[in-house]
Amino acid sequence: MFGRRRGLETAGSAGRSTSATLTLPPAAGLLSCHVLDTVHQPVRQARFEVTDPIGRRIVTGETDPYGSFTALLPEGEYRMTVTAEGYAPFHGATLVGDGAQPGAAEIILEPVEPPLLPQPGHWELDPGHSSIAFTARHIGFARIRGRFNTFAGAVRIADRMEDSSMHVIIDAASIDTGVKLRDDHLRSADFLDAARYPTVEFYSERFIHRSGSKWAVAGALTLHGTSRSVTLDTQYLGLGTGLEGEPRAACRATAELHREDFALNWQSMLAQGVAAIGSSVEVELDVQIVRKA
Repeated sequence: MFGRRRGLETAGSAGRSTSATLTLPPAAGLLSCHVLDTVHQPVRQARFEVTDPIGRRIVTGETDPYGSFTALLPEGEYRMTVTAEGYAPFHGATLVGDGAQPGAAEIILEPVEPPLLPQPGHWELDPGHSSIAFTARHIGFARIRGRFNTFAGAVRIADRMEDSSMHVIIDAASIDTGVKLRDDHLRSADFLDAARYPTVEFYSERFIHRSGSKWAVAGALTLHGTSRSVTLDTQYLGLGTGLEGEPRAACRATAELHREDFALNWQSMLAQGVAAIGSSVEVELDVQIVRKA
């Protein structure tokens, strides 16, 4: 499974061949695996993580288009986890070094059924079990984290999920970063101008299935009086029931916005020439919807 490599030959350029030797530690070993599905097709972009016996992360990465990954490690015992969308996780122990079997190991991932979709009909966001949060850069390296406290939304689930639609309305003045002075500035004409544009709205009629539980929800975001196309990268988390037995569905979604796209052009530069507020904003939604009576 693992062979020892002590040198690496490389070819030169400009029409002539040269060689160079990369000297590796004598105790180095090569971890090499192929990740396949149950019909022995490669699973690309599967995520792997290798840890030592006490759980410390040693190396992480993704498989290549052939479902392969390799890592150079000190001799020893390791734990390995491999995950991929639509497959059950793989967990196993492995040995690197003299006691290991030569060649690349094969890891077979078993497919799992995607979560059941919500029933067709009209659903609405449950604000008490949902959140709309954001993160923005501050003075080049720090991060400002905030949320909107007041919002509402409706989702129409169609017979064919791809034909569904949603409409979310956010109270712009409910922005909350935990600092009143900053929040007042964000509500002002320099940023959201909540007095003139009291709501932020997102409307979508395009639900695009990507794979497994991953969807793209494409629509129009209206912010600061300007509408732009925005796609939410969405992971559907499945169905459940509330305390009163009502059906619920949950998802998590992210998007990256650029404030200049919405005419939020306020800029203040520090003495070092660093922008006080970065141009990109990362938005994260954790949403539960409930079936309307």
